[in-house]
Parts: sequence; structure tokens; C-alpha cells
Amino acid sequence: MKRAYKVVDVFTKTPLLGNPVAVVLDADGLGTKTMQAIASWTNLSETTFLLPPTNPQADYRLRIFTPKHELPFAGHPTLGSAHAALEAGRAVPRNGVLVQECGVGLVELAVEGDGANRTLSFAVPPAKLTPLNSAQIERLEGILGATVERKITPMIVDMGVVWIVAQLSSASKVLALRPDFGRSAAFEHSLGATGITVFGPHATDNAEIEVRSFACSQGVQEDPVCGSGNASVAVFRQALGLLPKGRSDYTATQGHCLGRSGRIAVHIHADDGQITIGGQCVTAVDGVLKT
Repeated sequence: MKRAYKVVDVFTKTPLLGNPVAVVLDADGLGTKTMQAIASWTNLSETTFLLPPTNPQADYRLRIFTPKHELPFAGHPTLGSAHAALEAGRAVPRNGVLVQECGVGLVELAVEGDGANRTLSFAVPPAKLTPLNSAQIERLEGILGATVERKITPMIVDMGVVWIVAQLSSASKVLALRPDFGRSAAFEHSLGATGITVFGPHATDNAEIEVRSFACSQGVQEDPVCGSGNASVAVFRQALGLLPKGRSDYTATQGHCLGRSGRIAVHIHADDGQITIGGQCVTAVDGVLKT
């Protein structure tokens, strides 16, 4: 059977500079094993499958797979899949909003603009934060080969997808990291985590940060530009009072160590503290998948 699919570059308006996600648009009838086989074959950090919704409030249902596992939620696949669905005419915003049904439930996406000028953002799901203990922090530092900010206790941030989040003192130290990927996978497994996300400020005002995400337990050594990783960082920064003073937004840059140039817009709503993660997307490949 021939099924339409797209490879969408997320968090960029220039092909090949963001984070790609493969989106199978005609996924109805595919079983879990076949979906996992396709995701292993694409070998991208995530592959998604667009399905009819089971919840009447949703515009579509999405299943998300890494090369090794299914995820209940992920950030850049959510934005890239919404872009693909809109471009292919499989979904239409209602009052500027799309509703995605996935493993964590319903996720709202705001749609602004159209075509090449379209930006998409999603509301970060509720999260649970658990501090790492001293032994876990030492183990994390050994994996990273660098010292984390101990006064800002590293946390496990669980929003369906689970990230170990830590701050380094500067963006330059984040860019200089050379993690031990083998040890990282074992550490992630021991904590039930999807991966490790670290960040450091570019300047003292905290208005722009550099981020890197490692998901070795999922078969992805480094995720080029990670939506859920950045969502976890935003939750972490909000909880610990690390957001830019007097501002309700900031920009994260990611992917420089992999030849990418991703930009993630983070907004914190003043009325209720809700965090949204957004950016632009561009389709890099339009194709047909034979299954």
C-alpha cells in the first residue's frame, strides 16, 4: 500500500538546519509493530503516524516513535506533524487552534500565519519535578565530563516524556560537552528517563540560552533540536525562578554541535503561568511510503 509521508524540518524556516521528523499521513491500518519497524528504518529521532481521532475534541490522533520505543508525547514531532497535517489539508485550525490527541491526552497547538510564515506552538503538559540526589548528580557530572550548577539542583522533569535537566554556568560550556554516551544510556534507564537535557545562558540576562539534549536510551545520541527537552527546561527554569527578569519569554538555540541552527521560542503566559513552546517548520521531503 502506498502512504503519503513528509519529512518536516522543525524549529527552522530553512531546510536542513532544524530537526527532522518523518510524518506518515495515511497511517490508518498500520499496527504497532509495523510503525516501530518504519521508525527504526527512518532512523530519525522520531517518526509519527497521523490517525483519525478517537476523542471528538481532537482534530487528529498522533502516535510517536523513536527508533526503539513509542513515546506518549514529544515536542518537535508535535509541531512537525501539525505542519504536515496543515500542508496536506488533513486538518484545519479552529479559531487558530489545532487539537492533537496523543498518549498524554489532548495537546493544543496555536497556529499563527500561513505558508512559509506560519508559526506553531504547543502548550506544555503538566509536569512533575523530582530533584536528583547527590550520588545521582555526581554520576551525571561523570557522564557529562563537566560540573553542573549545584546551587540549582538538577531535576527529573516528567511530562509523559521524562528528561533529566541540569544547568551549566554558560552556553560555551554546554557547547564544549563530550558526553559518555554508553554511560548516559544506562543512567537514563536507571531513572526511567527519556534522556538528559542541559542548558547554559548566553548572557547574564538569561534571555537566550543554549540547549543540548541526549537520548541515548532511545537510540539517539544527540537530538538536534528538541521540543520536549526545551519544554522541560522551561518548566525547570520556571519552578526555580531562573526566567529572565521582567520578561515573559526567551529564546533557546540548539543544534550547533550537529551543524544545525534551531531556534525555539518559549513564552510564559502572565495570567496563569502556562508555558508554550513554538517555532517555524519547513517540509524537506514529500514522498510516498510503500508498506
